[in-house]
Amino acid sequence: MLQGAFTHQDFAGHKGTIQTGDVQWMTAGRGIIHSEMPAGEGTQKGLQLWINLSSKDKMIEPRYQELLNEDIPKAEKDGVEVKIIAGESMGVHSPVYTRTPTLYLDFTLKPNAQHHQSIPESWNAFVYIIEGEGTFGLQKSVPIKAHHVLVFGPGEGLSVWNKSSNPLRFVLVGGQPLNEPVVQHGPFVMNTQAEIDKTIEDYYYSKNGFEMARHWRSQ
Repeated sequence: MLQGAFTHQDFAGHKGTIQTGDVQWMTAGRGIIHSEMPAGEGTQKGLQLWINLSSKDKMIEPRYQELLNEDIPKAEKDGVEVKIIAGESMGVHSPVYTRTPTLYLDFTLKPNAQHHQSIPESWNAFVYIIEGEGTFGLQKSVPIKAHHVLVFGPGEGLSVWNKSSNPLRFVLVGGQPLNEPVVQHGPFVMNTQAEIDKTIEDYYYSKNGFEMARHWRSQ
């Protein structure tokens, strides 16, 4: 959550509210029906990332991990602050377990700060700029402003400079490619159309993980 709070609950009895700075990491696995609603008045802002699971993991039991803002590992050096939501940065590791190897870092660079973050060369990666503007990749590149996404090609990592007079905040997200076919329908993501058809049938008839879905209603 970037601002405000969200309340979540599901048919397995999980319920809670994440506040500004908190993180919820849910692995849907074989399926889970849940709701997400703003908690309280005012503006609610957050980032939601969907990560695909490999075919061997798609039918695992659902799992939750929640971290309060004060419990998220952080590191700071030379005007660079980072919250390590998943993966590693500046020698600090996140306790979040990701089925698909993932890097999720929340960076804030003070004016005139710069940083280089290594990323496995075979991984996919992108940056989303939350506020400010930064120079990415090469020092002579054109600065990119907030609310833009930069998708990276192969390389040894990310180099970034904040040449402005305001803080730069962005998230860096990377992941190991699965190199598997993707078939998606609504919230369901599988590898073949036949698997999608089977999943829709399971949902409709409340079976194979959806047994509690038929009578569940969010509060």
